[in-house]
Order: sequence, then C-alpha cells, then structure tokens
Amino acid sequence: MTLPATPANHIEHPFAEFVRTIGRGKRSRRDFTYEEAKQSFEMILDGHATEAQVGAYLMLLRVKEETPEELAGFVEACRGWLAQHQPPLPTADIDWPSYAGKKKHHPWYLLSALLLADNQHRIFMHGGAAHTHGRLYSDQALAQLGIPIASSIEQAATQLDQNAFCYLGLDIMCPQLDDLLSMRYQLGLRSPVNTLTRCMNPTGAPVSLQSVFHPAYITLQRGAAEILQEQRLTLFKGEGGEIELRPDADTKLFGLQKEKRSEVRWPASMARQTPPGDASVEPLKALWRGDENDAGRYGKHAVIGTAAVVLFTAGLADDQAVAMDIAEEYWRKRNKDRI
Repeated sequence: MTLPATPANHIEHPFAEFVRTIGRGKRSRRDFTYEEAKQSFEMILDGHATEAQVGAYLMLLRVKEETPEELAGFVEACRGWLAQHQPPLPTADIDWPSYAGKKKHHPWYLLSALLLADNQHRIFMHGGAAHTHGRLYSDQALAQLGIPIASSIEQAATQLDQNAFCYLGLDIMCPQLDDLLSMRYQLGLRSPVNTLTRCMNPTGAPVSLQSVFHPAYITLQRGAAEILQEQRLTLFKGEGGEIELRPDADTKLFGLQKEKRSEVRWPASMARQTPPGDASVEPLKALWRGDENDAGRYGKHAVIGTAAVVLFTAGLADDQAVAMDIAEEYWRKRNKDRI
C-alpha cells in the first residue's frame, strides 16, 4: 500500500482537530459539543474531510459512543444540508424511517402505513439501500406490492398529495449520507449514521416514529429528540428494528408528548408465536385481501397494533383502547383492492 505524501508545507488538515478530539487516549479525549458535532458533520457532507478521516471519525464515535448532544448536532447538519442543496421537502404528518429490513417476520408495518395513509394521515417514509444480506427492505417490498417508489423529491411530494404516502430513498434525498451508510461494507461495523438516519425527521413532521435494535439507544435518541424539540415521538424496540409492534410480547413505548417525556406499556394481544423466518410480501397481499391464515392472524394483530401506536403517538386517541378501536375500524373499512 502506498501512503499519501505529507504536504510540503506541513499544514494540518482542518478536519484533523475533530478526529483528535475524540481520538486521544481515554483520559484526554472528550465528547463533541453540539456545535462541534454539527460543524464536523457539515464538513463531511460538504466533502471537506478525506475518506480516511471520515472512517476514523465514524469508528472513533462508535467506540466512544455518541451523546444526545452529538446526535442532535449531526441531525441539524443534515437538515441544514437538505435546506441548502435540495428542493423543499413535502409536508407530512408522520415521519417514518425504515432502515432495518425484515428477516424473521414479514414486513407487516407496511400495511400499517398504507392503512393510515388511506385514512388521510400523510406518511413520509424514507430508507436506505439494502445493506445486510438476507433481509427484505421497504423499497423492495413496496415495489413487490405495486406501490411506486419516488425517484425525486418532487415526485415524493406528488405521491404524498395523491395518496398520503410516499417512500423516498436516502440516495435521492441525501446521497452523501447514503454513501456514509454504505461504508458498513468497508468498515464491517454499523456507525452512528445508522442511528442518525432514524432521527432525522427531514420533513419536520409533528409526529416522529423511531425503532431501535437495542434498548440502550432509547436514552440516546430520546435525549437528542428533546434537544431538537420534537413534539410527538414514540421510540420502541420494534420487530427486526423496524417500526412494527410485536403483538405477541409486551412492548414499552418511550417518547415525548408535547416535549414531555412519556413511558407507556403496550400489552401483548396474543400468545408468543414462532416467526416464519423468511420475510415475504405474499402473506401481506393475502391478509389485505381477506385471507386470514396462521401468518395472517399474527399479521393482523401486528398491523392493527402498529397503526394504533401511531394514532396514540399523534394524540388522536386518549388511550390505547380508543387507538385500537380506531385502527380496527380502519381495518374493517379498508379497500381490499388496494394491493
């Protein structure tokens, strides 16, 4: 391997200070302030850091573990980049990040989103390209369901106006961020970018949904949401890392309601089930059209329960029972020819 030559003038690269701040020894390193996090990530998005610096930066943050202030700074950097470099994003009621993909269970959450959209709750779903073998991602599943994927921000806005639902890929919305997400192939590890994309709420929707793989991220993500002054947020350990309630297990919902912290236990609605282990959209089609087989029984509980959580988060139901009643009514009146 040939290393790049040292610049003749020996002037340090402007980004080096950020790497040094988090890369010193245990006693000397420190967390970024909110402003440092924002500035450093702005430099990355603007291409003012080398590839080596970006890799070091992401992995040092992973080892150190990011703070709510840092995560909030990263989010603000991304929002600022979008405001400067992209057309205005459409207005939405609900921000729905979808970056995990499904492996053990079918992607029932997609039916929840479509059910809500058919009842005029404007949902902006965004996600990244497939990055883990053996998982079914939202863009793939939606295409198989016959739901169009937006190829531009303008098209996403049109789809939202026409259908109250759109899916926009991160590669269209913020290509630089998509490239950073794809660095997992090179680094072999997830990075703070995986968390950042879930917290971005790029349209500034009043209702934000976030799922986590590990409960430890709940404190981090809710702390960042408080700094960012999110109004209504629900965080929970969704099935497979997606925003999907597990109907066969009690789920604890953590969130913000008008900037005040909330914690709610959502009880299981059925006994523990064995996952099929092979994610597919065919059971989604069958369930939507009225075929409630064994997979559909679990799926119906997951679809209605997830939709109810969203309604509850949005403040459209005073309690869980009312939210479930509304979601069940949506389900009974669904257009079975939709997919």
